[in-house]
Amino acid sequence: MTGDRLWQPWSLRELVADTTAAAHTSRSRIEATESRVLAWVTRDVPAVEPPRSGPLAGVPFGVKDIIDVAGLPTRCGSPLRADAAPARDDASIVTAWRRTGAMPAGKTVSTEFAYFSPGQTRNPAAVGHTPGGSSSGSAAAVAAGHVPLALGSQTAGSVTRPASFCGVAALVLSHGRFPGTGVVGLSPSLDSHGFFAARVTDLALAWSALTGCPDPATTADVPPRLLIWRPRHVDPPMAAALNHSRDQLAGTGAQVDEFTDGHLVDRLTTAHPVIMAYEAARERAAELALAPRLSRELATLLRTGADTSRQDYDDARRVVADTHRPIAELFSRYDAIIGPAAPGPAPAGLAATGDPVLSRPWQALGLPVLTVPGLRTEQGLPLGLQLIGTSWREDALLTTGCWVEHALTR
Repeated sequence: MTGDRLWQPWSLRELVADTTAAAHTSRSRIEATESRVLAWVTRDVPAVEPPRSGPLAGVPFGVKDIIDVAGLPTRCGSPLRADAAPARDDASIVTAWRRTGAMPAGKTVSTEFAYFSPGQTRNPAAVGHTPGGSSSGSAAAVAAGHVPLALGSQTAGSVTRPASFCGVAALVLSHGRFPGTGVVGLSPSLDSHGFFAARVTDLALAWSALTGCPDPATTADVPPRLLIWRPRHVDPPMAAALNHSRDQLAGTGAQVDEFTDGHLVDRLTTAHPVIMAYEAARERAAELALAPRLSRELATLLRTGADTSRQDYDDARRVVADTHRPIAELFSRYDAIIGPAAPGPAPAGLAATGDPVLSRPWQALGLPVLTVPGLRTEQGLPLGLQLIGTSWREDALLTTGCWVEHALTR
């Protein structure tokens, strides 16, 4: 496996048991591998006294470079922001993480304004294959063991896909769970916060620290009720991994039934890009006026959105509104929907970031989504599964995810 020397994610749960060497370990790992991983935009963080209190006191974390950190510029992976002045204040989500005692270690690479144009980052688990987008720097920083925690954002599949490709865990939060203040957004009704860690149990610990809720990993002792979602057009290795996971989960006591509402997912998958383009053209109107200086991918999105009619946008929003109830009813009988996090392993090459199609329906609904790592192809490429949960119940989703992770890796 070509990426094994770079792929060395660092367990947050193990770190919190001994934070004394955290900063040294982070620096050493970055110095040893950053020239090949290229996960960081800057690590020139203004010096502050390390926190001595909080559940994550002293834990270093990466911040996607569309999210403000006081004293650092927010360049959004774009030449339009090359001379950006340092942010005066932290984004609200950075402030929330600082309250846990964790410390920003720097800004991680983003695709241009969190859209498709690839950044410089490499995939630590599969060198020569894309790390995904747009939170590629954060996923790679965790996968390479630079930091045990990193922040991202998702509008289509920008957290779920890089986590799957890089072989780490990630959680996309319910839409609106935390304010977007200080984040350069793309689509107000779709943009959501997310974060990466080595394993699902590490995400659970971080979530507990962030919210003050009991650690979801401590209650993962009841076999969950799952609906297995089998999308069309997944690669054979992913289809095989899904079948294997279904047998593994059922064999360890989970209730696993087939998801039969694929027509709803298809409608959401069609509606999502209409909403995204329409809102992006208006949210990023200043950049649209400078479209010739943007990447081809972002310029096309903004121009498409500018040409999208209000009627088409309203129709797409109506599809999403009409789908909320039937999907919500499923969660009265099941703990989560489980399916592939991406159509397959990370595609070869660095000129594209992969396909977010399997994230679009759930992002349209604003539901929390958990990426569970641990599976690999015969060639050693990571394959991630995604668990979709009910809105504003990230704690319950993490409990289910911890059980699933344990069942698949036992």
